[in-house]
Amino acid sequence: MKNVLNLTLTLLLATPLALQADDQTVSITPAAGSTAVAATPVATKKAAKDAATAPSGKAATAPNTDPKAITPSADASITPPTVDTRYGVFDALDKRSVYGQGVFPEPFLVDDSDGETDEGRLDWLHTGGPGNQHTDNIHGELEKGFGLLTLELETAYERDSSSGEIAEGMDNVDLGARYPFYQWVSRDGDIDNTFGLALEVGIPTHTQISHSTEVVPKIFDDLKFQNFTLQSIIGYSTLIGPNSEDGGVQNLEYGFVFGYTIDHDQLAIPGVQQLIPVVELNGARQMNQDDYGSDNLEGDVGFRANLDTIGGVQPRLGVVFVFPVDYGARQDQSWGIDTSLVFEY
Repeated sequence: MKNVLNLTLTLLLATPLALQADDQTVSITPAAGSTAVAATPVATKKAAKDAATAPSGKAATAPNTDPKAITPSADASITPPTVDTRYGVFDALDKRSVYGQGVFPEPFLVDDSDGETDEGRLDWLHTGGPGNQHTDNIHGELEKGFGLLTLELETAYERDSSSGEIAEGMDNVDLGARYPFYQWVSRDGDIDNTFGLALEVGIPTHTQISHSTEVVPKIFDDLKFQNFTLQSIIGYSTLIGPNSEDGGVQNLEYGFVFGYTIDHDQLAIPGVQQLIPVVELNGARQMNQDDYGSDNLEGDVGFRANLDTIGGVQPRLGVVFVFPVDYGARQDQSWGIDTSLVFEY
């Protein structure tokens, strides 16, 4: 009888312990100022089931979570909108362009096409040719910028000597203007291209050198690719005047300036900010009258050095060797030296 009582007491004590182990309660730590809530056995089992069915490595979503309350993370693959750099008429120009910032070297024989702010220059060209021909041309120029519009005033004094005969005097006084009308710049800025229009009018001084008015509309293209620059210009010249030799003559004029800019950190020359080796081609083809189709093409090779600024003025010194390319140019010259000093202020 005693054994039966002991067995009965053991079963009565074991049953509550088993039920307690099977239905464990989960307590949730309340936030400050709130009341703790104990999970019921049903809720505990449902949570355990959700955790069991969740994908491996991921936490189960709380059953009472409001989807609208979840803030999505930013998608790194979405590229923010780029800043619009286009401006001007029909958005044809680009604010990133380096046109007019002194990147393109000043040409020697070819007409200038880059935008300028305040610039003056003085050139001396000396050439020698067959039949004891010698020519000296001293050329002065002033340029003034108004925004992207560049105005130009230039003239020259020339002295020609051929077989003992000398002709000299002031050349035409030239008035010019140029303005860019389209620009394209690559995303990384390595390629920068500017197209523009220009006009030049030469007023005669009625000397032995200057007889006729000259009108030259032009189109130009200034291209930069990293440190390499190419300036191209094409114009159509018409001479207007009573001179039987020059009056009415029309020429297709063209020029190309190749340059490569070497900065001071690449070649440390004292007093030189930039050294720019240049090669030029300058030509003309007559389009009417007796010499229709005749060509005159000359070239030069040399350098321009942009020096350190002196009192707000930057000197730019350049020297090139001039040479004839075709038969027409060889009739006028065999060689030449062009020295140029530009002042940017």
